[in-house]
Amino acid sequence: MGSAKKSTAAARKARIEEMRRAEQARERRNRILTIAASVVVVAGLVVGGIVLVQSQSDDGTAADGKGKGHFVTGSDGVKTWKGTLGRNHVAKTVDYPMEPPVGGDHNQVWMNCNGDVYAKALNNMNAVHSLEHGAVWVTYTDKAKKSDVEALAAKVKKTPYTLMSPDDKQKDPIMLSAWGHQRTVTGANDPNVDKFFEKFVQGAQTPEPGAACTSGLSQ
Repeated sequence: MGSAKKSTAAARKARIEEMRRAEQARERRNRILTIAASVVVVAGLVVGGIVLVQSQSDDGTAADGKGKGHFVTGSDGVKTWKGTLGRNHVAKTVDYPMEPPVGGDHNQVWMNCNGDVYAKALNNMNAVHSLEHGAVWVTYTDKAKKSDVEALAAKVKKTPYTLMSPDDKQKDPIMLSAWGHQRTVTGANDPNVDKFFEKFVQGAQTPEPGAACTSGLSQ
């Protein structure tokens, strides 16, 4: 009788020990699976974060004009835009990061820029399309001298691929703009006017060299 009880107790103890080992094994497997899953999740978050940052970076330089970028001023005083300038044709109003704009998404119709001088401010989205065709855009505020405005208008009228208009939103009295480039000049006699025209009228910066500057919009 006593021997049978001892045998039963031993068997029960053995079963309990086996169950304990099995439970410990399950716990170890669960820990391993949990760690593995955590590694996968963390890796996914890291990769996702990188993709998101890259996507945001790409979106940030998108052509709608809100993109990231900045001007870098060269030794010649010409400012060059460092950042992506989109070239999509859009119907919406584009919020450009500079005034006057030097590029970005724009209206599908350009302003005539065959030496055209406008008495009123232009729609930026149409003027930017003119820049895409290789035009130089002369703009001025009401602080510019009348004599300078008249002299610049005379120069523009005899220069294909140029246009001129008032722009009271710009920071300086007289500014010259081309696709991706801009500078301020002191007046019509500033030698930098001729230098800018020579370099940027149908210059190397032109996205669509030879494209028309007529048959567009006119005031």
